[in-house]
Amino acid sequence: MSNKQVSLFVRFHKWRLKNFSEKGFVMILSAVIGIVAGFAAVIIKNSVHFIQYLVHRLVDDELQNYIYFILPVIGILLAVLVIKYVIKLPVRHGIPNVLHSISKRRGQLSKHNMFSSIVTSAFTVGCGGSVGLEGPTVATGAAYGAFISRFLRLDYKYVTLMLACACAGAMAAIFKAPIAAIVFAVEVIMIDLTTLSLVPLLLASASAVLTSYFFLGQDVLYPFQVVDTFELDDLPFYIALGIVAGLISAYFAKIYHFIHDKFEKISSGRMRLLIGGLSLGILLFFFPALYGEGYESINACLAGDFNYLHDHTFFGAFTTSQWVIIGLMLAVILLKVVAASLTFGAGGVGGIFAPTLFMGVNTGMVFALVVNQLGIRNLNENNFALIGMAGLIAGVLHAPLTGIFLIADISGGYQMFVPLMVTATFSYMTVKVFIPESVYHFQLSKRKELFTHHKDISTLRMMEAKRLIETDFVTLSPDANLGDLTKAISEAHRNLFPVVDENGKLHGMIKMVDVRKLIFKPELYDKIMVKDLMYMPEYFISPEDSMEVVAEKFESSGRFNLAVIHDGKYLGFISRAKVFTSYRRIVRHFSHD
Repeated sequence: MSNKQVSLFVRFHKWRLKNFSEKGFVMILSAVIGIVAGFAAVIIKNSVHFIQYLVHRLVDDELQNYIYFILPVIGILLAVLVIKYVIKLPVRHGIPNVLHSISKRRGQLSKHNMFSSIVTSAFTVGCGGSVGLEGPTVATGAAYGAFISRFLRLDYKYVTLMLACACAGAMAAIFKAPIAAIVFAVEVIMIDLTTLSLVPLLLASASAVLTSYFFLGQDVLYPFQVVDTFELDDLPFYIALGIVAGLISAYFAKIYHFIHDKFEKISSGRMRLLIGGLSLGILLFFFPALYGEGYESINACLAGDFNYLHDHTFFGAFTTSQWVIIGLMLAVILLKVVAASLTFGAGGVGGIFAPTLFMGVNTGMVFALVVNQLGIRNLNENNFALIGMAGLIAGVLHAPLTGIFLIADISGGYQMFVPLMVTATFSYMTVKVFIPESVYHFQLSKRKELFTHHKDISTLRMMEAKRLIETDFVTLSPDANLGDLTKAISEAHRNLFPVVDENGKLHGMIKMVDVRKLIFKPELYDKIMVKDLMYMPEYFISPEDSMEVVAEKFESSGRFNLAVIHDGKYLGFISRAKVFTSYRRIVRHFSHD
C-alpha cells in the first residue's frame, strides 16, 4: 500500500477501535461478507444461465444432441485458456481449497479466487460440464472473506470465522437455504459452533439469502408439495433407502477417485482435454439428462415427469415400459459421477453438490419404482425421490445434518423431517464402512492436512516442522578431538553437539552429560577423538514430516531434541519444548472462546 493508503487504514483502524468492540465489528463484518457471498452466487448463476441461453438460441433442437459432442470441449477449453493465459495459476476445487487454506495457509486464498472460479465454472457448466456451481461459489465467497480479513489484519481466529461466514453465505444464497448453510459450515468446513461463531454465521447466512431473494426471487429451489406424510409402516423402506444411498455414495467416491487418479497420470493438458471432453460429449449425446447442473431434471423427477430421461434420445420409442424407465434412471445414476469426473479431469471447474443431488433424486425415485413394480408396497415415489437427495448428500459429503437441513430447506419439505433423518443416518453409517473420508476431505486427510473438530489433531496440522527447526547448536567435525569439544562446550549454551562433516552430513551426536568427566582431564584432549564419543540417534525428523509424525517420534523416542535431516543433510534440531510452546500459542491464539 502507498503511504496515503497506509495513513487512511491507520485512521480507520483507530476509528474502529474507538467506536466498536472487536466482537461488534466482527458482527458487522459477517453481514457484509454474507452480502458479498450473495452477490457472488447471483453473478455465477446468471452467468451460467446466460451462456446456456445463448447455446440453446444458437442450436436447433434437432441438432442439440450432436452439438453435445463438441460443446463440453469448447466450454472446458475456454476455462483452461482463462486459467493458463489470464490467471496463470491453478484454480483448485472450491471447498477442498478452502479447507486447505484454513489448515495450512493461515486462512489465506489467492486473490484470483475472487473472480477465477466464477469465470471458469460459467464456461464449464454453461457449455454442458456435468458439475455444479456450489464449490466455485463457496471458493469465491471465501476468497473475498480472506481478502477482507487480510486487509483489516484480523486475528486468525476471526479469519477462519470470516471464511466460514463466506462459505455459509455462499451456500445460503445459491440454495436459498440459510439454516442448512450454517450446518454446512459446521459439518463440512469444520468451524466450531461456539458462542463467538453462532451469531456471525446467522448474520452472514441471513444477509446472503436476502441478497439472493432480492435478485433471484424467493421461490424455493425445488418446489415440492407433500401429499402423503410419513407413515410408520414405511420406516423399513426409508432405512433400506438409506443403505442403498450409502452404497451409491461409496460408488460415487470410488469412481471419482479412480477417474481422478487416471487423469493425474496424463501429463499433457491437451490430451486430458480431448479425452475428458470428448468422452463427456459422448455421454451427453446418449444421455442429455447429464447436461450441466441438472436442476431442471431434478425438478422434473420430483414432479414424476420422466421425459428428461429420453427427450432428444433414441430411447423415446421404448419408454412405454416402466422397467425401461427404471433402467434409464439407473444408467444416469451410475453415469452422473463418471460425467462429473470427466469434466474435472478435462480441466473444467465446478462442484459436486449438484451431481450428488441429481444422483440422489434418481436413486430415491428408482427405489420407490422398483418396490411398487414388485408389488411389495405402494410407496409415494415423489417423497422417496426427495428423501434420496438427503441420503446422497449424507453419504457423499459425509454430512448427514447438511443433507437433512438442506433438503428440508430447499424443498420446503419439513413435514418429512423424520424420514430425512432416518435415511441420512443410515446412508452415513453405510458409506463409513467403505469410505472413511468424504470426497472433499479425502486428499487432505491423506496428506494429513485436514482441519477437523479433533482439537489436538487440528492444532498439530496447523503447525509445520520446518518452522520449528532450531539451528543454534555448535557443530563439530568428525576429525575433532576432545580438546575441540571442550572448547565448543565453553562457548555453547546447548548441551547437545551434532557431528557434521564439510558436506553437511550428520555422523552422530554428543551429549555433554556423557563427556562431563572427560573434559576435566586435559591430558586426554589430544588422545580421544570426537568420533569415538559420538552416537547415532535412532530417530530423525524430515522437514516434510507432518507434526503428527513429529509428535509420535517424540513420544516413541523419549528424547527432548530430535535432529532434522533432509536429503542426508543436517539442518538443525526440533525440541520438545519448542513444539509444546508453539502448540500452546496456537491453541491460545486460535481459540474461539
